[in-house]
Amino acid sequence: MTTGAPYSAGPGTDWAAVLALIQREFAYMQGRIDPPSSMHTLTAATIAEQAATGEVWLIGAEPLACVFLTPKPPFLYVGKLAVAGQARGRGLARRLVDVAVGRAQAMGLAGLQLQTRVELVENHAAFAAMGFVQTAATAHAGYDRPTSLTMTRALTRDAPLRA
Repeated sequence: MTTGAPYSAGPGTDWAAVLALIQREFAYMQGRIDPPSSMHTLTAATIAEQAATGEVWLIGAEPLACVFLTPKPPFLYVGKLAVAGQARGRGLARRLVDVAVGRAQAMGLAGLQLQTRVELVENHAAFAAMGFVQTAATAHAGYDRPTSLTMTRALTRDAPLRA
């Protein structure tokens, strides 16, 4: 199966296919994380809006991997990183993170930032392997305990890890 190079999604993209990828690959979180994933509020239209106001990058004609990128100076926020089960272990997530690094550099930003749920320890390890470090723990509204970890990847040695 060939996957092709990452590309920036735009007009003509099958947003329903991107939504289906995210829903399918985030389904394992159901019942594992509290509160539930914001993935449940996504629609094809909100993904198209993300592409118009930020960026959506894909790999594969039928999307095998995706990531949302949103400038939040001094960082580029990395969201909804998903890789299809049959395409895992081939470096697609790393390729999309590399795209994010290039986009952050082009925008003159200090680094990348993302959030991952406290319960998803395998994601913490995967992001750490890609150069991210935990920089904060936050709680969703109404929770008195951390529910999410902020992880940051500085682009240069002297770049700040916190805003």
